[in-house]
Amino acid sequence: MATRINIPSRRDPTPIAPPESPPPGGDSPETRLQRSMTQGFKWLYPGLRIKRWLALIPLGILLVIVGVMVLANIQTLNYLDRMADWLYRTSHLSLDRPAVYVPLGLSLLAFGLGTVFFALVAVNRSIVGVLAPESLGDLPSVLHRKRALSHGPRIVVVGGGTGLSTLLRGLKQYTGNLTAVVTMTDDGGSSGLLQKQMPGRMLPPGDIRNCLVALADAEPLMQQLFQYRFATNDAKDGLSGHSFGNLLIAAMADITGDFERAVEETSKVLAIRGRVLPSTVESVVLVGEMEDGREVTGETNIATDPARIDRIRLCPDTPRALPEAVKAIAQADIVLMGPGSVFTSVIPNLLVQEIAEALSKAKALKVYVCNVMTQPGETDGYTASQHVAAIEEHAGVRVFDYVLVNTARPSGEMMARYTKTGAEFVDPDLGAITQQGYTVVKGAFISETAVVRHDPDRLAHAILKLWQERAPLFSSK
Repeated sequence: MATRINIPSRRDPTPIAPPESPPPGGDSPETRLQRSMTQGFKWLYPGLRIKRWLALIPLGILLVIVGVMVLANIQTLNYLDRMADWLYRTSHLSLDRPAVYVPLGLSLLAFGLGTVFFALVAVNRSIVGVLAPESLGDLPSVLHRKRALSHGPRIVVVGGGTGLSTLLRGLKQYTGNLTAVVTMTDDGGSSGLLQKQMPGRMLPPGDIRNCLVALADAEPLMQQLFQYRFATNDAKDGLSGHSFGNLLIAAMADITGDFERAVEETSKVLAIRGRVLPSTVESVVLVGEMEDGREVTGETNIATDPARIDRIRLCPDTPRALPEAVKAIAQADIVLMGPGSVFTSVIPNLLVQEIAEALSKAKALKVYVCNVMTQPGETDGYTASQHVAAIEEHAGVRVFDYVLVNTARPSGEMMARYTKTGAEFVDPDLGAITQQGYTVVKGAFISETAVVRHDPDRLAHAILKLWQERAPLFSSK
């Protein structure tokens, strides 16, 4: 487990040549060699502030060599004889004596190594100062943190909605090997409007956007920009209600002609830690079979319908999973499901048959994070074991082994506020979950701010602790 780690002006501007196009039919070995040499010489371009530091490296190496030779008392070379004569004339110290050549050799060795180290640091600072100037203030800590995150466990989180983004915010402090597999059935708000307004087959970008922002390493202002929602004077003008991030993803999808690539390119803008993948790139609609026998189409309509949900399905019912999502699950060390709306965020991913099968076969530590509060219109009156049962019934296969359950009750004031909206505290009936054949991980995982939800840090810490304790079991599978 990874340990948690709490542009300069150009005085000599040089015209930048456009990139050369590769010749048709591929490159010959000679052409590739020539191109490599050309790329290498580009480090000597004026204005990069690299040459001066590169020149220090051979000087430092020379000092190291001389220091080693002096330290080893190698005096067969003429220049050492001259050094010995000069040293004796100026200080009356003989280079033949260990008391002289040992400290002198160590000093030259240390000074040479220091020069090389200084030159390398200066080269790195010159490069980082252009590519990531915000990291210059504490470059060693940044490098250490990046290295630690790159060695963190491979974690796949399956779900959607705000619950998924909350979990990702905590996990990104421990690992950079994160993959969010997101449901593609959102048809409300800005996502729903874009699906109606955009020509062709536009997939809902809302949950994708929330995950991208949660994993972002970009400046806070950029994150706020992606979450900015337009409120115009005329609510019917087509712009009001849209978030900037959704519009950007939609524009990128229209430009590239591929939703998956649009998400990938948007990820680069936000410099996210990890990846965000749709569970399927096929256009699907959520259909709810209600207890009164009716069928309700659309995620928003299902969530707001007064009747209790009996079962959920997709239309079409056999969408293909994104291959990258299936591969990420197969290679994961930890797979997490939830938290989030059970019927409209978690289960829709499992209705993609290849996703459910991949989860069933995965050798990872598989954990379901149960919700803290019930979802009005979806899980009214549900206990923790009923959440588990609903997922198990729809998946058709066993997709997790552990259930993480919050046992800390919100304050009376907060509970009274939630009761007015129809939400209730999810009863942690731990015994019933154990009888279902799952291992319970219990604890106080909530954070009370304006709303009751999981605390990202506590949640991530509990999951990584569980992984640390159980890792030997999974590595031996």
